[in-house]
Amino acid sequence: MTELKPVKEGKVREIYDNGDTLIMVATDRISCFDVILNNQVSKKGKVLTQMSRFWFDYTSDILPNHMLSTDVNDMPEFFRQPRFDGNSMLCRKLTMLPVECIVRGYITGSGWASYQKTGTVCGIRLPEGLKESDKLPEPIYTPSTKAEIGDHDINISYEESIDYLEKAFPGKGQEYAEKLRDYTIALYKKCAQHALERGIIIADTKFEFGLDEQGNIVLGDEMLTPDSSRFWPADTYEPGHGQPSYDKQFARDWLKANEGHNWTLPQEIVDKTIEKYLQAYKQLTGKDL
Repeated sequence: MTELKPVKEGKVREIYDNGDTLIMVATDRISCFDVILNNQVSKKGKVLTQMSRFWFDYTSDILPNHMLSTDVNDMPEFFRQPRFDGNSMLCRKLTMLPVECIVRGYITGSGWASYQKTGTVCGIRLPEGLKESDKLPEPIYTPSTKAEIGDHDINISYEESIDYLEKAFPGKGQEYAEKLRDYTIALYKKCAQHALERGIIIADTKFEFGLDEQGNIVLGDEMLTPDSSRFWPADTYEPGHGQPSYDKQFARDWLKANEGHNWTLPQEIVDKTIEKYLQAYKQLTGKDL
């Protein structure tokens, strides 16, 4: 069996070149504040891959996505090992667009901090008098740049996203920016409704898109996982303060509250984090992992 090496490693994912396709492996690594922590969170990679698979299937009527298979039998022999089973996805190759597509349905996190200072989020004026965690009248699209590992993504306005896309794809900036915004809002609305019916509020999330060989926009990367989204339990939702969450906010909160952590979580926080991920998966898909 040939040992394969990833051609790219992200904070959590490893990408392997498979000729005219890619294999994306979601590891059990966890990152907070753009730093990879020293802990592994067992089963986390499976949750990310299988949750993305669920959403890719659920939204294929809105636009195509890059997923071909999550069955390791469809992949080279190297991937038929226990460590790849369930957390690997065979994908189409895309030319990725250089913008992270963030959508916010509720005011929280950096959006709440910005609103308190200026009444705006990424240049979008919001109604006065909003409380922390309030639902917004309509979801807002707030794109950002894509940072390299160790750097922070930078929030940009919709107008700035046109410029970013125009630099990368001359003559296409306006068209791509409009499509990314419209797809992002449409995906969020459909999935947020599904989640709410199952007791989970999707407060915000991010999507990434690329172009296929024909130049069509295709949904890529991961989709609506606890790593890329804020999931809140609907039954305890109460605006006016931060909400408990099913995502890695739990780990972030512990790091913020404990100095000298050296980017290492205690085991009980690791255990509670995966418990949250598994609970979210079951509620959203109706299945145990």
